[in-house]
Amino acid sequence: MQPRIVILKDGVDSSQGKGQLLSNINACEAVTEILKTTLGPRGMDKLIHDQGKVTISNDGATIIKLLDIVHPAAKTLCDIAKSQDDEVGDGTTSVCLLAGEFLKSIKTYVEDGIHPQTIIKGFREAQTEALKKLQELSIPIDRNDEGQTREMLIRCAGTALNSKLIAGQKEFFAPMVVDAILNLDSSLDLKMVGIKKVAGGSVTESRLIKGVAFKKTFAYAGFEQQPKKFDNPLIVALNVELELKSERQNAEIRISDPTQYQSIVDAEWQIIYDKLAKIVASGAKVVLSKLPIGDLATQYFADRDIFCAGRVPTDDLERICAATGAVLQTSLGDLNPSILGRAERFEESQVGGERFNFLTGCAGKNSSTLLLRGGAEQFIAESERSLHDALMIVKRAVTHSAVVGGGGAIEMELSKHLRSYAKTIKTKAQLIISAYAKALEVVPRQLAINAGFDATDLLNQLRAAHARDERWAGVDIENDGICDTIKSFVWEPALVKQNALAAATEAACMILSVDETIKHPEGDKNFNDDRLAPAPRR
Repeated sequence: MQPRIVILKDGVDSSQGKGQLLSNINACEAVTEILKTTLGPRGMDKLIHDQGKVTISNDGATIIKLLDIVHPAAKTLCDIAKSQDDEVGDGTTSVCLLAGEFLKSIKTYVEDGIHPQTIIKGFREAQTEALKKLQELSIPIDRNDEGQTREMLIRCAGTALNSKLIAGQKEFFAPMVVDAILNLDSSLDLKMVGIKKVAGGSVTESRLIKGVAFKKTFAYAGFEQQPKKFDNPLIVALNVELELKSERQNAEIRISDPTQYQSIVDAEWQIIYDKLAKIVASGAKVVLSKLPIGDLATQYFADRDIFCAGRVPTDDLERICAATGAVLQTSLGDLNPSILGRAERFEESQVGGERFNFLTGCAGKNSSTLLLRGGAEQFIAESERSLHDALMIVKRAVTHSAVVGGGGAIEMELSKHLRSYAKTIKTKAQLIISAYAKALEVVPRQLAINAGFDATDLLNQLRAAHARDERWAGVDIENDGICDTIKSFVWEPALVKQNALAAATEAACMILSVDETIKHPEGDKNFNDDRLAPAPRR
């Protein structure tokens, strides 16, 4: 009789084989069932209540992050949603939906005993062919024609906003988003686009500042006497604390004569006065510091008609430096004109219930700020997420100026192409590629379902249209039918679809490649099974 070999300690849960593979596929299906109703312009929102915090959103990446999924295979969908959000900013729901549908489409083949590696090979072949066809179908935009480029960017931003809470105001927000991106330099760093949320008012009271806006910082007495408006001011950005207390920290002084104490106090005051005098001598009219500016400095600057603000948030100060050309100073030894920033106008004004400082007409022209208005806190937060997606889409459209038709048109065309391609394959891969092609139809089908249309009828119309070589036929949300999405200006950057297809296929292949799950019991993770210890010597 063979001796029993124990490899895993007591309490370890191990499952493997076909049953485990099907369990992983079912877990991914469960996640996509939650997300699928959020797809498209008529998608529903999810309300997620977490320890008193309420989030209302239809953004796939936000929902899947807040769901706090614990199933190890389903967590893969969290990863691809995050990667899609980081890479292109939009299409997070689509990428999860596609991955789930790819797995669902080959579930019967797994049950029938087709080896997972055969399926993975078929998926990779289908992906390669789909991406090649997508490249052919992409419509390039002439970058030399500024009018055409701007129109393309506005259309892409509008399509991204179509499925968001602020879809009704897309005509208002799309040009604003495009202007925010075009105001950046060639690096297109989205950190240079600030979004400030101000409760109250209508959402259409939101506005774009071509420059930097930051909330009024904490201020000491004397601040009211400072001027709040300048034309063509010089700006100094500091990482220096202008307070008396900073000069006496971590210091120990021993004196033999009590009269010497006054000289020490005078020295402290002289140090801070020297600092303030150097700032005034530089000619700067706006003094901004990452560290506190105390009451003495505030009054000193007020007497000399200089504006100051301490404890300016780090990200705001970085955007100010990038926009105005100021160089952040950690000492006051050399405040020459080359390190000072410049702007055409500085002013402080009221926005809703908040005071804001505005720097516009900046020398660097490398920063924008979106001031968002709205009623409920959840509404403003969802508006911010929506605009982030639109900003990412416009950024990618600027760098990769090729578009495809939205509304499920590109998925239907790729599905048609892959069905034809599958007929040329003589191996089992034909079945897998056909299943992949059918899975692509989930996007137009779900768009139709979410809009309350007859999905079967619409899909039949779309298949017939694409068979007639109407390559951009997609779902017409407005009129319960199909339309030419390019002529209807439902445009998406080709990069969004490329990334979604690649990420969804990779996720599906990864899940298919797992044939065993080992779960260790809670508690001590160290392997300490007495049964594996050597027998004691007799």
